[in-house]
Amino acid sequence: MASDMNDYFNKKKSQGGGFKQNSSGGNSGGPSGPQMPNMNFNMGGKKAAFIYFIVAIVVVLVLAKPFTIIEEGQRGILSTNGKYQDQALLPGLHFIIPVIQKVYIVDTKVRIINYASRIDSISTRGDGIITKPAVTVLDKRGLPVSIELTVQYRLNAQFAAQTISNWGFSWEDKIINPVVRDVVRNVIGKYEAESLPQERNVIAAEIEVGIRKSVESLKNSPAILQSVQLREILLPPKVKEQIERVQLAKQEVQRAEQEVQRAKQEALKRAAEARGVAEKARIEAQGKADAITIEAKAKAAANIAIAKSLTSKLLQLEQMKVQSKFNDALRENKDTKIFLTPGGSTPNIWVDMKDAKKRTTAR
Repeated sequence: MASDMNDYFNKKKSQGGGFKQNSSGGNSGGPSGPQMPNMNFNMGGKKAAFIYFIVAIVVVLVLAKPFTIIEEGQRGILSTNGKYQDQALLPGLHFIIPVIQKVYIVDTKVRIINYASRIDSISTRGDGIITKPAVTVLDKRGLPVSIELTVQYRLNAQFAAQTISNWGFSWEDKIINPVVRDVVRNVIGKYEAESLPQERNVIAAEIEVGIRKSVESLKNSPAILQSVQLREILLPPKVKEQIERVQLAKQEVQRAEQEVQRAKQEALKRAAEARGVAEKARIEAQGKADAITIEAKAKAAANIAIAKSLTSKLLQLEQMKVQSKFNDALRENKDTKIFLTPGGSTPNIWVDMKDAKKRTTAR
């Protein structure tokens, strides 16, 4: 059709009344003839269409978002047409098919459940801390007891996809919370309320072991238990009053026992002092007796030694010495009377008769 139009314009031009081309390259039908559009088709339209196509693709990609980014401490659960993939997506960039596939982000960091009797603030799952009412159970006699706990746990990243597939996204409300309450109920039910404070450490260990065993026994180990801390045991008011009375009675008994022990110590101290004084006196008396005995023994030994040394010749010598003194006395006083000891032993005795008193006595 374009060639027919060109033939038409060339024919008009050859007849002299046709259009002439203006300086801009267009054709005109004379000085006052109308301008005709340029019918030369170029590539401008194709470029614009290509740009529009690229922009449309970018818009579709942005709106459809065929990728997802998983951060550390998270796992991605890929769902294809509503069916979860067996393996969870690791941290990083992952591309998906829009509309057909979808990724659900789950947290694998440590999470905390506080079981408290007083809830000061409401904690949400976003910060990893959940606050729930204290666990209220019955003791061995049927008395109500409230237990405050702190449970730390985290989702098992290895089996995150299976856990979400089996338990759903509220898996901790179906696993952790029921297990904690069931284990606490079984443990506390074995004790009487009055004995709970004294058995606190044993009870805490039994609760942790029971919760850990129950969670780990589940298929694919959906959760990893970090720790279980027993914070408080809240007893009924009557039980608390009874325990306080028992404690006061025990304190009184202990105080009395301490007084008895103190009295015993004082008595033992006085007895020890008395024994010390008696022992001192006995030692002193014994010392004096020993001294007298030693002196007597010494004198006896001396006498024995002297007796052994008195021989007949020595006695004769002593008698001669005394006889010499007698002779001297007779020369001075002829009235002196001499009394000889029997057997001629010495010493002999003489009496001066000039002394009236001695003379009377001698008679």
